[in-house]
Amino acid sequence: MERRTRTTVTALSAAALLVGTVGMAIAVVDPAAPGPARLSAARPGPGGGGGEALTARATASGVRAWEQFRVHGSADDLRPGTRVALQQRQGRRWVTLPAAMSVTQESTYRMRVRLGLQGRNTLRIIGGGLASAPFTVHVRR
Repeated sequence: MERRTRTTVTALSAAALLVGTVGMAIAVVDPAAPGPARLSAARPGPGGGGGEALTARATASGVRAWEQFRVHGSADDLRPGTRVALQQRQGRRWVTLPAAMSVTQESTYRMRVRLGLQGRNTLRIIGGGLASAPFTVHVRR
């Protein structure tokens, strides 16, 4: 099974390079299945801009290609059960990756992520009409 997975990943990576795809990413969500998310702009938190309504942090600033790391944060202005998704900056566009999950009762989220695009990856979390501040993860061979 591991050999088959490795072969599939290698084939997908080669196809992405031949087609000219900007990036390729796989994300695994802890408790929930992937779902749609809408592109949104950030808005200030309650009270007019004191704290951030949607935060995001990666557990590592640098990882190897396809190495797992976690993205976690808080979603203070979102109701429990609201879907949040991971986006990657590709050129001038934000592309939603196949990683989404629901906000917990404690207004937090945590998802496992694997990235294959080497170099600097700028990511953010979106959900409920909000977007977190972008953060960067460096992916090396």
